[in-house]
Amino acid sequence: MGNMNSSNAPRQLRLIIEAEDFDDAVRFYRDVLGMAEQPAFATQGDDRVSILHAGIATIEIASPAHARNIDEVEGAPPSDGPTLRIALEVADTERAVTAVRERGARLIAPATRTPFQTINARVQGPAGWQVTFFQELESLDERTARAGFTTDDERPR
Repeated sequence: MGNMNSSNAPRQLRLIIEAEDFDDAVRFYRDVLGMAEQPAFATQGDDRVSILHAGIATIEIASPAHARNIDEVEGAPPSDGPTLRIALEVADTERAVTAVRERGARLIAPATRTPFQTINARVQGPAGWQVTFFQELESLDERTARAGFTTDDERPR
């Protein structure tokens, strides 16, 4: 499989969440989490869409063993397999969790300082998606200089 050259590399990640309760999902992501809405096309009636800006996007690809390790580190109950999960970097994890819990989100794992120097907490979001809030406690340069932080290609097998 060939690599995309830089001129054709993806410019945006769009995560599509199909939600039976559209209003609840929009309220959660737009109104509670504060993601700005941008214009989007839909026809009428039940054909509804809301495109929300979520900042910089990355894709975290995790093996099942790593996903279970994250559950353990965050104090979340182990899942029965792949879990629909979004991780959002926030300035203050505690404040983010308080805001969504006041709006009825169920806490899955309380704010916990992780070994990789973040404060993580997880809640149940709409449409079956879990939302992890994480607060970075050090810069990318600081983290890169610590033992164990490397790319997958450089990691010993």
